Amino acid sequence: MVKYILTGILLFGGLLRPAKAQLPPKREFRAVWISTIANIDWPSRKGLPPEQQREEFINLLDFHQRNGMNAIIFQVRPAADAFYPSPFEPWSEYLTGKQGQPPMPYYDPLEFMITETHKRGMEFHAWFNPYRAVANIRGSSVADNHISRTRPQWFVTYGDKKYFDPGIPEVRSYVTELIRDVVKRYDIDAVHFDDYFYPYRLPGRDFPDQGSYRLYGKGRGLDDWRRYNVDTIIQMLSSTIKETKPWVKFGISPFGVWRNQDKDFQGSPTRAGLTNYDDLYADVIKWQRLGWIDYLTPQLYWEFGHRLVAYEVLVDWWSKHAYGRHMYIGHGTYRIGSSAMWRNPRELPNQVLATRAYQTVHGSVFFSSRSFNGNPLGINDSLHNHLYRYPALLPTMPWLDNVAPKAPYFTDAFEKAGGLEIRWADDDTTQQTRSYVLYKFEEGQVVNVNDPTKILSIVQQMPDPVFIDRSYIKGRNYIYIVTALDRMHNESMISDPLRVESANGSVHFEFAP
Repeated sequence: MVKYILTGILLFGGLLRPAKAQLPPKREFRAVWISTIANIDWPSRKGLPPEQQREEFINLLDFHQRNGMNAIIFQVRPAADAFYPSPFEPWSEYLTGKQGQPPMPYYDPLEFMITETHKRGMEFHAWFNPYRAVANIRGSSVADNHISRTRPQWFVTYGDKKYFDPGIPEVRSYVTELIRDVVKRYDIDAVHFDDYFYPYRLPGRDFPDQGSYRLYGKGRGLDDWRRYNVDTIIQMLSSTIKETKPWVKFGISPFGVWRNQDKDFQGSPTRAGLTNYDDLYADVIKWQRLGWIDYLTPQLYWEFGHRLVAYEVLVDWWSKHAYGRHMYIGHGTYRIGSSAMWRNPRELPNQVLATRAYQTVHGSVFFSSRSFNGNPLGINDSLHNHLYRYPALLPTMPWLDNVAPKAPYFTDAFEKAGGLEIRWADDDTTQQTRSYVLYKFEEGQVVNVNDPTKILSIVQQMPDPVFIDRSYIKGRNYIYIVTALDRMHNESMISDPLRVESANGSVHFEFAP
């Protein structure tokens, strides 16, 4: 049986369903991972001068914004090191070329990146690797003050890498405190972990944590104890993040299979070679169900119809395990062109469309940034011209905040050579407002702000908000609406309309100041 999206047809659970012609979602998480380990995505090489680092980052942001992204997930701590001045860990070698060496001339990359990201109305999710400490014991630069040198008893070597031992309570406290430091000092929107908790198994070798198991196992079976250790740090971090800044989100991007059905009737009907629960000791569904995290982004890097782990099977399974929190799907952009199925230019766009069939799935994340270079099989065109042609507001998280800001109101409008200049204001004295959504409707159209095709622009908050509508055509009648968004993307009530009416060669503006 063919298991992929055909023109106008969706196949789910073995059933063919006609694909409904629908509006694109007004709210959708659209993000890309920017990886720093081994300079995968940024900066392009170790030791790049700071001016070029900043230029590269701005170019990345602008590129992904043109593609329609409204968030980035940036790796700030790839290997117990930092892309910011940390009181706990040395500067990353992937930034300056030598671990512990600050950028020269000096600047704070994290502060810079957050500012530039927010300038564009995008969210900044700070991505931490909790337990990888030395990426390659033979080749990595390791500073004298690196935690693996100052607290060697906390670490084990497994393969060619050095890891924190998750079974040691002091390790969990240390990781929690260094993340608390970032949440407290920086205006990040979320803390993000990927799939690396206990490392992926090496053939014939078990993770060497026998010493900590003897000390702290307390009668638990080894597997249960390891899951307890990961549960514990997730619960600790959940409390710490919300105590520090209640609005900062906490998200996890796990391996794409929680558990196979042959091991657990609640698992997915897949035959994955490894799973989160049994191999990485990460019971991610438990964390979502108990509300310890705000979102999950399973890495579904397989294609439709895969014989062991089919994309359509997994997206359906994960959609049933959101538990009222957010579920985003991780897509393997890097897979484009890698096999016969991935040489189909519709494979990845069809995956994005498939997520939209589920009300419990709130968006997509793409791995990774450099995979878009060169527009492989036209993926950038697909995003820019079709899937992400219209802007999307980020989904709300009402369990964190559901109070919308006050509605703004129009104050002025006048024709200019370049279009129509529109001005508005608000009476928000609480500083809740972070941005505005400007909608535009032509004469005869229903004023429906749930239609994202009518979003003219999302404008960042400023003292005297102004926007020039360069698509304005003199002689036509329009209705404009403006709303306000807070940092959690709650949207205000709509403003009174601004009506632009042309008659007898003159233009009339009507609004309620």
